[in-house]
Amino acid sequence: MWTKHHKKRKLGRLVLPVITVAFLGYFGYHSIHGDYGLNAMEEFERQRIERQARVDVLVDQRQRLEKEVALMSNGSLERDMLDEKARFALNMSRSDEIVIFH
Repeated sequence: MWTKHHKKRKLGRLVLPVITVAFLGYFGYHSIHGDYGLNAMEEFERQRIERQARVDVLVDQRQRLEKEVALMSNGSLERDMLDEKARFALNMSRSDEIVIFH
């Protein structure tokens, strides 16, 4: 009975480790430098902080405007507020007044 004996190749033992290293290297690189990697996460966090600061400014501005509107709404009309807004919109003042813009 004849049998075939194959000589073990040293190169064959390296195929699986090389594929594993390539696989891990690819995903390791993209986990740091990819579109959703660590570097991109830092950029997203920076943008989030900037936008949160902008939202805080807009919320403060809106609250101030809502307060002014409440002073000018029906039922609680403040004459001084109405007079101030009209003068500012029409760009008019009396001759004895001093106008200070801020």
